[in-house]
Amino acid sequence: MRFHSISKYLHSADMLFIGFNLILSCINIVFADRIPYWWVIVLSNFAGSTIICIIAYARHTIGWKPLRLLHDWYVPVATFFSYKALYFMIKPIHGGRDYDDVLMAIDRWLFGVNPTEWIMQFATPWLTEILQIAYTLFYLLFLILGYEFYRRHNLDLFHYFMFTCVYGFFLSYLGYFLLPAVGPRFTLHDFAALDAELPGLLFTESFRWFVNAGGSIPTGVPNEIAIKLTQRDVFPSGHTMMTIVLMYLSGKYGAKSRYFMYVVGTLLIIATVYHRYHYVIDLIAGAVFALFCITTSSRLYIFLKRKYRTMESRFPESLIK
Repeated sequence: MRFHSISKYLHSADMLFIGFNLILSCINIVFADRIPYWWVIVLSNFAGSTIICIIAYARHTIGWKPLRLLHDWYVPVATFFSYKALYFMIKPIHGGRDYDDVLMAIDRWLFGVNPTEWIMQFATPWLTEILQIAYTLFYLLFLILGYEFYRRHNLDLFHYFMFTCVYGFFLSYLGYFLLPAVGPRFTLHDFAALDAELPGLLFTESFRWFVNAGGSIPTGVPNEIAIKLTQRDVFPSGHTMMTIVLMYLSGKYGAKSRYFMYVVGTLLIIATVYHRYHYVIDLIAGAVFALFCITTSSRLYIFLKRKYRTMESRFPESLIK
């Protein structure tokens, strides 16, 4: 069956996942001598792409509402699995080389200090609590804004929103591949001492555990072990990049939640440095990546609609302009 005959059942975001899985598989094959169990990742990518096609086809042929919901909302889970695939690739490809020294040097050149150390003068438990909550809400902001767009029954806008989010995350993954780093909580500070040095009030420790678990860091390990296990996902700051994208989309399309996005998003970006997740140069790079994502996503989305006649091709393009 030709791809064009399948693409009419796919979202544009589906096509991004399939394309990204193909790219990851090619990278695994090229670096097969460095990546343990590379073939598992290749098979997983093939299986994931096949499942996406099956769900998309079943949605339109069976017409069962749960299939429609699954097809529209599987994106956050699939994005996380794509993120975790990088965990098994980046460090082996670079031979264990991290570039934190480069990022630290840039920060010192720009500011004359290490920003995560300088900002400690403002630390208080209540500020730590607020900023940790804001940082952890990152994962919820996409669902809030996506659900609001979904409730409008403007499927083109919803699909464009999902497409832009997937596109943005995949762009950030390029930076992780090119310049892997672990962040200042491991290099400039003692990760194991974080709770003692930056104590919160009620939820800080639990939310830190949640963030650490997403980065593959087990509880109670010393700094030297945590630095070996953590994900290489510092440059650019994906939190900064995608928060800017969310704030832009919420404002452009008049979301009722836009002021919530503005406030939480601003606190979240501050938290990336305050809580030692990122160097400031990561935030600058995140802003640049966000600008690129915002200025190119609609063009790529429309190109896929026209070229492959994806399921969004029946919607007028004026809905996202």
